[in-house]
Amino acid sequence: MSRFVNLELDGAPKDRPPPPGAPVKDEAYYCAAAQAALANGEFEPALRLYGKVLECNPQNPVAWVGQVRMLIELGRFHEAGRWADLALERFPHDPELLAAKGVALGRGGDLPGALAFSDSALEERGDLAYVWLARGDVLLARREARADYCFDKALLLAPRDWQVAWLGARVRCYYRQFALALKLLQQAVEWNATHFLVWLELGRCQEALGLAGPARHSFEQARQLNQNCPAAGLALARVGRMGIGARWRGWWRRWGNG
Repeated sequence: MSRFVNLELDGAPKDRPPPPGAPVKDEAYYCAAAQAALANGEFEPALRLYGKVLECNPQNPVAWVGQVRMLIELGRFHEAGRWADLALERFPHDPELLAAKGVALGRGGDLPGALAFSDSALEERGDLAYVWLARGDVLLARREARADYCFDKALLLAPRDWQVAWLGARVRCYYRQFALALKLLQQAVEWNATHFLVWLELGRCQEALGLAGPARHSFEQARQLNQNCPAAGLALARVGRMGIGARWRGWWRRWGNG
């Protein structure tokens, strides 16, 4: 945890007393802030906030899982695996830690190890949505068709949970299954049409599929819902420059390989 020691997110000195009425920045505060950052797709801030949780309480398994998952989202798979190992020394039977370790190994190329950890996660708890999302991730790394069942199972365990649909779509996009990701993102929008992030991700997926018109609409919705989202503005400009070549590649993704 040394990488998070003395980290100040707001730049204020540690010994400055909080103003009257200010929230107490304790374990619960940082945990809630980390979850909020995740829900906004802010993976780097979420990583730092989970680190603050562990400074308050090194025995918080949710924060350990959160750190490993954020490292995976940031593409730092080797580091995610090392942090999972540290966490599993404390919580050797935690199903989400086992599942996340499996994802880190699968994306890092250790497919037998990934499946072994995923199997262990399911043996511990087979009723957690993330365990099934992670299982689908591992099976996609192994190019197994059974992954489809895993995503369906995750949605069944977390009915109408837009975050599960969004995270599942991110897994599909990582493996360049944009057409299947699109279906998950359409569900996420149906379940929470007021959150800018689902529109932003939907637009990115539509853009990858060469759907310039729908992508533009999605990015416009994201910008309307969050005026402080520079990614939406940049995406709109990018879609405006989309040429026939990009649309052809998108057509191939839709019909050639899903």
